[in-house]
Amino acid sequence: MMKDNNTPLIRQYLQIKDKYKDYILLYRMGDFYETFFEDAETTAHICNIILTKRNNGAAGDVPLAGFPYHQLDNYLPKLVNAGYRVAVCEQVEDPKKAKGIVRREVIEVVTPGVTLYDKLLSEKRNNYIASVYFHPRSDKNKTLGIAFCDVSTGEFNISEFQISQLTEIIEMLGIKEVVISKEQKILFENILRNLNNPILVTKLEPWIFDFTFAREALLGQLRTLNLKGFGIEELPLGIISAGALLHYINETQKLYLNQIQKISLFNPNEYMILDSATRRNLEIYFSWSNNIEGSLYSVLDETKTPMGSRLLKNWLARPLLNVEKINRRLEIVDYFYKNTNLVEKIRSILSEIGDLERLSAKVCSTKATPRELLVLKKSLDSIPYIQQLLENTGNEYLISLSKRFVNLNEISSLIEKAIDQNTNNSVGTGNVIRKGYSEEFDKILSLARNSKSHINKLQEEERRKTGIQSLKIGYNLVFGYYIEISKVNAGKVPSRYIRKQTLTNAERYTTPELREIEFKLKNIEEKLYNLETQLYQDVLLNIAKFISELQENSQIVAELDCLVSFAYLALKNHFCKPVVDNGTEIIIQNGRHPVVEKSLPIGEHYIPNSTKLSDKELIHIITGPNMSGKSCYLRQVALAVLLAQVGSFVAADSAKIGIVDRIFTRVGAQDDISRGESTFLIEMQESANILNNATKRSLILLDEVGRGTATFDGISIAWAITEYIHNNIQAKTLFATHYHELNELEAKYDKIVNYYIDVLEEGEKVIFTHKVKRGTSDHSFGIYVAEMAGLPKEVVQRAKDILEILEAGTTNPNEQVIFKVSKPNPKKIKSIENRLQFQQLAIFDFTDNDIRNKILDLDLNNITPLQALSLLEELQKQIKSS
Repeated sequence: MMKDNNTPLIRQYLQIKDKYKDYILLYRMGDFYETFFEDAETTAHICNIILTKRNNGAAGDVPLAGFPYHQLDNYLPKLVNAGYRVAVCEQVEDPKKAKGIVRREVIEVVTPGVTLYDKLLSEKRNNYIASVYFHPRSDKNKTLGIAFCDVSTGEFNISEFQISQLTEIIEMLGIKEVVISKEQKILFENILRNLNNPILVTKLEPWIFDFTFAREALLGQLRTLNLKGFGIEELPLGIISAGALLHYINETQKLYLNQIQKISLFNPNEYMILDSATRRNLEIYFSWSNNIEGSLYSVLDETKTPMGSRLLKNWLARPLLNVEKINRRLEIVDYFYKNTNLVEKIRSILSEIGDLERLSAKVCSTKATPRELLVLKKSLDSIPYIQQLLENTGNEYLISLSKRFVNLNEISSLIEKAIDQNTNNSVGTGNVIRKGYSEEFDKILSLARNSKSHINKLQEEERRKTGIQSLKIGYNLVFGYYIEISKVNAGKVPSRYIRKQTLTNAERYTTPELREIEFKLKNIEEKLYNLETQLYQDVLLNIAKFISELQENSQIVAELDCLVSFAYLALKNHFCKPVVDNGTEIIIQNGRHPVVEKSLPIGEHYIPNSTKLSDKELIHIITGPNMSGKSCYLRQVALAVLLAQVGSFVAADSAKIGIVDRIFTRVGAQDDISRGESTFLIEMQESANILNNATKRSLILLDEVGRGTATFDGISIAWAITEYIHNNIQAKTLFATHYHELNELEAKYDKIVNYYIDVLEEGEKVIFTHKVKRGTSDHSFGIYVAEMAGLPKEVVQRAKDILEILEAGTTNPNEQVIFKVSKPNPKKIKSIENRLQFQQLAIFDFTDNDIRNKILDLDLNNITPLQALSLLEELQKQIKSS
């Protein structure tokens, strides 16, 4: 509650802060942004600046932390990146004209999802904010509405889908902030808690999520009589979400958002959904070490423009399911692939084009700088050259693309006439508006520069009159113009000089003549500032009239950039054009991993492998030692499918891809300490997600499922999962495993086939060929890998001795059992023990007649798998207790 004994300034601060309780309030005071109370403590900590105090009269001192106003671009991003919303409060009244406290207002609110600050935006990805709404009287499994927008580009989308899809869609889009109704806080916070990366949740008043209010807000922004032209009229929940989001953005930006010109229907059913596990396991955006380097995106991004790079990222997040759309992209890539000279010419022109999307948005919000306008002009001047190249191709689609470009010579001409090519970027200094653009401005600028020359002339005259060569005339905001003379020359100061300020080593003076020049110059500079500011704002407003055309040109450039980059990538890395159809086969000839092959040392070549998955070869069981390339092989198949459905060529000699609706991966795991989840729990959760959501059209990659638990448990789970996929889902599956027992499945099921990674043994040396072959592997070569890793020689030798003991036995295969059960051979074990002088493995010294007899009495032809496992567990317990 506000106290009466607060100073007027703190009272004003608290009044404004009361409206922005959940924000850090940056309160402008002269040349500084100040924060008080808890905001000061937070700001000091986040920004690493000094926390001090300000006198608050009878109320006592209050915590204070601040920074110079020109450092806003440095400190504001730190606060937002730390997860805080920031309200920027400016002085909206001239302090010299104010009666009492200067009037202040919040002119802008910046959040993780709503910002135009360059340091808060990545040119390689969109910055989306979303709003979601669920009808309170609907069942939890029904539809919800969503709208998402990138304020920095003007992109605005709407959709409705099942509430169960929400987390997948949010992660697919990379949403930074979600707006919800306060009434639905519990529902959505429970759902959003399952996100891998927590996001900011903003809660608004329920009245904002009203259909009539939302629809009117949309119609006002889009300037239409209805929403039929956008194809969203029949999406009431989506309209509510969109209207609420638009309201929130308008409230935060405090400016008219002219860059939001249209709203598009987003249909998630048009895209292959990649869950977080698949994006992580395929290293699409980040490598396992969480770096962009080593990711698929880092290898694929050969784009030349920021909007092209962002579009590529969106394409990778949303592979297509429509064969016609995929093949349209592939045909254009193929055309460029066959016309290498055209590729080089277009890429050269594209490199001259700036971020048209975000520059347009900055123009609309009057945040574009003069130099950014020069970049905009250069970008627009490059487009006609691209048009000409496309028109001369003879390709129907590229010609149509060329015709979609809008002629914006009017903007280029305006910038050419209005903006000085050598601008210092500071509007109001006389260095922005070009000479000849405004006659009035030219006159005022001439007067201002002549007045300054009078100052220089006066300085020379005073030096001559006084004989003080170090005399200088300076200026500051507090004291205005002054004559400064060092104390060494104090005896030479004329009596007509009027003392103005005393410094440690100098005195500052003024004269009637200097005052007169200062008065004239001050008025001229104020006029100059006001006129240049007004002229520049007029230029921005005139450019903003063409926002729709600018956005259209930007979208065409982005699309062209992606397609050309795919062709360039294919030429550079020897990729092939895939055949994509609605069939069910995945046939890849000599496929490669596009990222791994780029990271190989000079002189080494990636070993390619072929793959054929079909209705006859539905599941591949792949065995082989560690480091042989099983995991890499699995990933390269998935990446081939992903790239094909994005519209890119793939790393192979040839490829035929039947449309895949989902790619599921269960590859690697680690404990999630923050959630208290073990490796095995995560492994089973991911496996459950696959089994519950995969379809016949899916591609499943399983790598070492079951290894997080005891061996028999793991084998049982892996076996059961494979059977379930074969019998119930019938999805194309690659299953890499160390459980050789799974090879028995080939004999039981027609659509399960065994493969292995070939390894050559030359004496004690092992050579990993990385070649996938038909058949099975009967050795893991784990000890050899351990030796390569640098384990002590005595440990390696000891492991070899133990392995020889473990492998000794006679095998009695039985078609009626799930696993091949090995019957130990005591005589052979004893002879090996004697030869090795092996004294410590008492478990294999069968002196316990009871255990020995139980094993010898087993009727392997009639025992069931469950009985076998039960008996083994009993024997194990008996041995451990002995």
